[in-house]
Amino acid sequence: MRDTFVQIIKEKPGSSFNSDNCEGQNGAVKDISNGWNNNNHNITTDGTVKNATANFRGRTTETTASDPSGARGVRISMERSGSKTKDTIQLEKRMGLFSGIALIVGTMIGSGIFVSPSGLLVRTGSVGISFIIWMACGLLSLLGALSYAELGTMNTSSGAEWAYFMDAFGSAPAFLFSWVSTLVLKPSQMAIICLSFAQYAVEAFVSECDPPPIVVKMVALLAIVCILFVNCYSVNLGMAVQNVFTSAKMVAVLIVICGGAWKLFQGNTQHLSNAFDNPTPSMGVIATAFYTGLWAYDGWNNLNYVTEEIQNPSKNLPRSIMIAIPLVTLCYALINISYLAAMSPQEMIESEAVAVTFGNRILGMFAWIMPLSVTISTFGSANGTLFAAGRLCFAASREGHLLDILSYVHVRRLTPAPGLIFHSLIASAMVLHGTIDSLIDFFSFTAWIFYGGSMFALIVMRFTKPNYPRPYKVPIIIPVIVLVISAYLVIGPIIDKPQIEYLYTVLFILLGLVLYLPFVRWRMHPVFMNKVTIFFQMLFEVVPTNHMAMFD
Repeated sequence: MRDTFVQIIKEKPGSSFNSDNCEGQNGAVKDISNGWNNNNHNITTDGTVKNATANFRGRTTETTASDPSGARGVRISMERSGSKTKDTIQLEKRMGLFSGIALIVGTMIGSGIFVSPSGLLVRTGSVGISFIIWMACGLLSLLGALSYAELGTMNTSSGAEWAYFMDAFGSAPAFLFSWVSTLVLKPSQMAIICLSFAQYAVEAFVSECDPPPIVVKMVALLAIVCILFVNCYSVNLGMAVQNVFTSAKMVAVLIVICGGAWKLFQGNTQHLSNAFDNPTPSMGVIATAFYTGLWAYDGWNNLNYVTEEIQNPSKNLPRSIMIAIPLVTLCYALINISYLAAMSPQEMIESEAVAVTFGNRILGMFAWIMPLSVTISTFGSANGTLFAAGRLCFAASREGHLLDILSYVHVRRLTPAPGLIFHSLIASAMVLHGTIDSLIDFFSFTAWIFYGGSMFALIVMRFTKPNYPRPYKVPIIIPVIVLVISAYLVIGPIIDKPQIEYLYTVLFILLGLVLYLPFVRWRMHPVFMNKVTIFFQMLFEVVPTNHMAMFD
């Protein structure tokens, strides 16, 4: 296979190729002095030579002519070199406005609205407070997403928080985010959704008792494998699945809302009255309740992970956000009212499958529609989550923050297959060893550290890069509000109920510095990794995007 690979590239007109340099993204360590990384020039697609300064892992800093406005120079400096459209092998712009809306809605409406309602009631002990938190979570998500829209139109490189940390703070904070997100945040999100999918799927076949945990986990693993295949096979197939499943889950949401409206018209409003009778919970309890609600809204930033694949991102990114998040917030409000029209708060708390209990009360012989709808919803959400997670791996690895192989793209299908496979493997391990509740709390605490960091990055760049073109710009008060709330969500639970898990989380984040210094800062590159990279490159038939440009 390697000989075939070499032959394909040799046959490209006007190219020169050394088979010894097919050893991963950087070439072998012994060949670095003679390889492309030490060249002081770069061959462009039109055959001209552009001055450049060689950098780590094939990245170049281009020398450009001065621009009176300063906009072009800043734009080039902030976009990652691997995102240039001159690459022969690259991720293509295939996402329009509808696909962008479908990705946000499809990842936000997943398992959360079917798992979280009872969790919020347990933690707040009040129907009224829980409903306020639902709405507040929607508003917070919208404000955060609008801030991300400014960041995403400033820098159209994929990677979301990773790219913004690079621009605002430099390499070390960006690496810490990629370290935590790749190993914890995105895989745990995928694991939670797939466990919810499996629980509802198995529930349809087990009526007399709880489904066996091992069966639930095996079904969750099967879902991960199916989603991985879809996203590795084709970007178009992945987006088609996302669009279809998002449309299907909106039908399911409409069924719940219509069922609740029917019960309200019958006069079943007793559970909605006296909503604020119970005592108000403490501030720390409210923060942990926000974790539960915000989990249902998580996914509002997923479109920023795939900015390189959005058509006209300066317009379609903010438009998708402004349409999708208010739509989801409205759906969540109506769904919660529908639940309370059909069952009491205590019944919601005791039910492990709130949507299924709702279906049994409302739909009668068609109650099977609800578990089917939930499985469709969670499968679509998991598909969108993996779609975005693979792009984070791709972007961070392309800059040298993760393993080289994770930044490679399939030569024919143009999908970041290694990154997708890597995330799926970690998510599978979490499925086997974790539970939904524990994963949600850990995910929320860690995620809001970095969400707050992105808000701080936006504020910092208002002062450090004031002349940078911003196709979309939010009032500065918005990221300030989200930053303050993020700090509260991180600090509040620690003060109210200190747990050793929070310390473990912080230590895990800081552990990334131990790896950052030798492998990123000091650029140590173990020789054996070249053979590992070659093996997986041949196995998956993938190539690095930024090196294929040399053979144009």
